[in-house]
Amino acid sequence: MRFEGVRFRYGSGVEAVRGVSLGVETGERVAIVGQNGAGKSTLVRHLNGICQPSAGTVFVADVPTTGRPIAELAASVGYVFQNPDEQLFASTVAADVEFGPRNLGCSPELARSRALAALETVGLASEAASHPLHLSLSERKRVALAAVLAMHTPVVVLDEPTTGQDARGIAMVAGVVWSLANAGRTVIAITHDMDFAAENFDRVVVMADGQVLADGAPAAVFGDPEVLAQAAVEPPQLVRLAARLGWSGRPLTVEQFVDEFADRR
Repeated sequence: MRFEGVRFRYGSGVEAVRGVSLGVETGERVAIVGQNGAGKSTLVRHLNGICQPSAGTVFVADVPTTGRPIAELAASVGYVFQNPDEQLFASTVAADVEFGPRNLGCSPELARSRALAALETVGLASEAASHPLHLSLSERKRVALAAVLAMHTPVVVLDEPTTGQDARGIAMVAGVVWSLANAGRTVIAITHDMDFAAENFDRVVVMADGQVLADGAPAAVFGDPEVLAQAAVEPPQLVRLAARLGWSGRPLTVEQFVDEFADRR
């Protein structure tokens, strides 16, 4: 996938994306970070046609998205909305999760099988017959995730996947990210959770004011205080702790922090 000089202006006149050029290779794990209003969600919504560029071109599988219907693009790019209530609509959890596979042409039996497997992955198999609105917000977010997982799209976009999740829920989402990556699928996450981004993604893109300020490995991006300050983004907690301790290194995971500490003893 790639964005070439993409701009997007809302009807109100606000230009949310301003000349972004960016490529994402198959199998990459990319976290896009930045403050509210940075243009993160608007940018990635171009991948499945929810937004169409005001200028520039977006390519999915080397084919421009312009003029292609959302239903066609959804077969390639699964998008998990930040607010699950924008995505869920059926009277049961199972029906919601089955909808995507059925829409892609799966038989009822295959759609049900995929739905149950996806619900098992997110720990909600026991809620298959429940009404989505009877579940908590964190559970509804997991249903929305299952609905996309059941579609088996080569690209999965997660919009603020850890919001409202407890530690176990965050660990589950992290496991899904790694499982998708191990299967060769591309994962893009929009997140304010810098710890989640640092620990689970091999590339971090920093956005502010509709533009890309930095793009690189987590250690390099989170080790650049000037860029982070410009984007009003706080580094991961272990990076902050290491800096307060006067360490030159910037550990991103607990394991890296422990190793750094052991080397200094």
